[in-house]
Amino acid sequence: MNKQNPKNSNEDLEGIKDEIIKEIKEYNKEKDQIKTMLGKVGGTYYSKLDTIINIIFLLLISFFFITELTTHWLSSFISLELGVLLISVKIVWMIHSQQKFNHFQFWILNSIEYRMNQITSKIKKIEKEIASLEKNTVK
Repeated sequence: MNKQNPKNSNEDLEGIKDEIIKEIKEYNKEKDQIKTMLGKVGGTYYSKLDTIINIIFLLLISFFFITELTTHWLSSFISLELGVLLISVKIVWMIHSQQKFNHFQFWILNSIEYRMNQITSKIKKIEKEIASLEKNTVK
């Protein structure tokens, strides 16, 4: 009835092989891009910046505390308010950092879900093609 030529079958396999190689190259490219982005958001640069900001806040609070104890150049009330202000700014900084990370994490998970849906649809398409090929070869 409807038998396929072995050459066509080999050509189909070569086409599928080329498509798979293309997909693997695209996957590796995306993986490298994600590594680069992760390095920018939560990598060593961000850790250094966070460490510098932590040291600055610690030095400022220590400065105001020691200055208040030794010189009394600011009233206790103002010194206490400055300490609370600096701690509040630090908390806002931490919330901002966490929000930035959460947004990036959501973006990554959303991208993974999108790619999984694409791959699932391709697998279903391939399964249908295989099933139709099997029906054609059996007949």
